[in-house]
Amino acid sequence: MSKAQQTKARIIQQAAELFNLKGYAGSSIADIMQATGLKKGGIYNHFQSKDELALEAFDYASSLLSRRIWSVVKTKRNAIERLQALVSSYLIYINDPPIVGGCPILNTAIETDDTDSPLRDRALEAMNSSRSLIVRILQKGIKKGEVRSTVEPDTVATIIFSTLEGAIMMSKLERNPVHLERVVAHLQNYIENNLA
Repeated sequence: MSKAQQTKARIIQQAAELFNLKGYAGSSIADIMQATGLKKGGIYNHFQSKDELALEAFDYASSLLSRRIWSVVKTKRNAIERLQALVSSYLIYINDPPIVGGCPILNTAIETDDTDSPLRDRALEAMNSSRSLIVRILQKGIKKGEVRSTVEPDTVATIIFSTLEGAIMMSKLERNPVHLERVVAHLQNYIENNLA
């Protein structure tokens, strides 16, 4: 990786953390300069605009979450075990979050939900990608007889994803992991007793 590529990667990483903590609208170019230690020209040498940087920073942040979840899910073979691993992987937000500031999908969705912007579109794509993973696990599990044939994969994906994201929001807001812990325990029980 060239020095320019390393600098760009560092800007993306530091901006992702800044944006995830303060929001995209709440982070000025001065904040980005302070976080990266670069001057304005050094940042704009790599990005045409703050919006371009925001998109790349979001992609970076959401990929950290996706990679962490997939690294746990791929070690399981059975659909029920995969779903339980996926749900449990969200406990990382308590002690070892993939990025500071909570879930980048949730944070970005809340900030951009009333806008028509490329950043909102990226958050929507990331949400749909997360839901799609759950749907694929369930569909494969139904085909293999590991999941009840009456299960509606899309409905279950909505329940699991929205429940986890809501628990992250509650735990972050209250600075108390109990909400996420309760939701993970509840979803583990739901998966075991209603899907298998």
